[in-house]
Amino acid sequence: MLAIAFPAQAFATNCYVIAPGEGEECLIVDPGIGVEDTVAEVLAQYRLKPAAVLLTHGHLDHVYAVAPVCGGNTAAYIHGDDRYRLQDPLALVNPGMLAMMEQQFGQRATWREPDRVVEVTDRQHLTLAGLEVDVLHAPGHTEGSVMFGLEGIPAGVEAGEELTRTMVSGDVLFAGSIGRTDLPGGSADLMTRSLREVVLPLPDDTLVLTGHGPATTMRRERATNPYLQGL
Repeated sequence: MLAIAFPAQAFATNCYVIAPGEGEECLIVDPGIGVEDTVAEVLAQYRLKPAAVLLTHGHLDHVYAVAPVCGGNTAAYIHGDDRYRLQDPLALVNPGMLAMMEQQFGQRATWREPDRVVEVTDRQHLTLAGLEVDVLHAPGHTEGSVMFGLEGIPAGVEAGEELTRTMVSGDVLFAGSIGRTDLPGGSADLMTRSLREVVLPLPDDTLVLTGHGPATTMRRERATNPYLQGL
């Protein structure tokens, strides 16, 4: 499996391009702010064709470039509970934060909803771009936060331990931390439940590709992440 990761231009949001191999169809996960050019470069370098765009949740820093990346043909996949966020995520951003973004990039932020949106559900199994993808609903950061699970790990990953599967965690789980629960739609109680019932059962041999920051493994997080201790 091929997995190319790169940060967006704001908030260090990780965008991923995942494919069975070079010259194949691919999945684009969480196209954040200003990733369009990098996505195009990755697609050209590895001769990839987008089959779907997967969104771990509907926050602006994870979905801002979804419409241009999707174009008119590629569908965006998002959990139904976060579907409303694609109507106008700019309206859900703190005005001060929006002004800071506009000052940083020298232009007014605009939004266009993708032409094709597919709502996913918990435990749904998807076959996309020649990959088998499992959807795990893990609310707490937002109502519709999900993680996407794939069998196998990206080529070239050296984690110092045996790994057999990959989980794209969005803002549910980070290396040594978890996503915020104090934003609109967040819930500390739901996050605790998701960590206990969705995250902790993941096998130790799972590579975790996070929404921000470095990749990690479930073995490492189970042993060291303070938010998983005592659950």
